[in-house]
Amino acid sequence: MENPHAERQNVLLQRIIKNADKCTETIVELNHCLEEITRANAHVQIAADLFTKYRKNVQYNLEATPCS
Repeated sequence: MENPHAERQNVLLQRIIKNADKCTETIVELNHCLEEITRANAHVQIAADLFTKYRKNVQYNLEATPCS
């Protein structure tokens, strides 16, 4: 005769495994989507970096220019 407690634990473990697999699939899909977003935002990042450098250069030149 099988142990009903062991059978119940087996059912619960199978449910946990199934849910963990679904969770893993979702995380993999999320990572893929985040990679696509990062690639799509690459041009925005480059533009932001250029603007930051430009702003720093302008600030340096304003501070270096003597006031009249």
